[in-house]
Amino acid sequence: MFNFKESLNSSSKSAIVVLKLIIPLFILADILLYFDILKYISFIFEPITNLLDLPSEAALGIAAGILFNLYAALAFLTPIGLTPYEWTILATFLGVAHSLVVENTIMKKLGIPHLYSWILRLSVGLLATIPILLLPKDYFSQNSKIAEPLQRNSYESFTDMLINSLNNATLLALKVIVLVTFIIFMMDYIKSTKFMKKRQKNANTLFSIMVGLILGITYGAGILINEVKKGKLNKADIFYIATFLMICHSIIEDTLLFVIFGANGWLVIAIRVVIAFIFSYILVIIYKKAIYENRSISE
Repeated sequence: MFNFKESLNSSSKSAIVVLKLIIPLFILADILLYFDILKYISFIFEPITNLLDLPSEAALGIAAGILFNLYAALAFLTPIGLTPYEWTILATFLGVAHSLVVENTIMKKLGIPHLYSWILRLSVGLLATIPILLLPKDYFSQNSKIAEPLQRNSYESFTDMLINSLNNATLLALKVIVLVTFIIFMMDYIKSTKFMKKRQKNANTLFSIMVGLILGITYGAGILINEVKKGKLNKADIFYIATFLMICHSIIEDTLLFVIFGANGWLVIAIRVVIAFIFSYILVIIYKKAIYENRSISE
């Protein structure tokens, strides 16, 4: 039977988690962008541009994407005049390895170590671009319709920026909370039916993957954390879902951001989905084997 009070309690706890994660990290990102601190560390990311067959000028955009978000990355990348081939590479790499500070913090809430998250997303992001690098450059249309370059926000003062950042962070957090609350109620209602109760374990895993796949790690965080707190997912499930979603999340929105600049969206989606399944399957086997061996030794 559907328990309204329990769902309300779960959504309230998820809302608190979302507020704690989104608002301070969102404001921190805006502060670093305001003081243009990225230019002092972008040289660290230049080796990545070499590996990805990109111009060195793209290092600043890659740094913004990895440390902050895709919108920050696009603000630095659009004025460079990249080709569809280069946009497809960036869509694939940054689709996997973006917003690492925020999203890896969310993964930590699920029990996934920061080091694992960073290594996984950066290494898989690079590996995912190999199929694109092997394709002939003339495979990519050079006549794609290119959108207008994004403009970075300009502010009259630090206070002005801070107020704007707080407003945007709060608005984003509220949107996430509303969406997460709706999904929690919907999920709890569906899982209370007889049909789903018979398939409870599979339902939890499927819901968690679908939420992150469509909405992204940030939007799906409340759902995933809620499932973990309820004890609906075991450690192997959590490890599999987290690994899959770190490679393949927000698959539609993130990809379309690059498609409007000329990236091959179908290729990007296909690569990310396939590599997510392959890596998640392999890593969960290794994880289970390690758990089994540790138990054997302890016994």
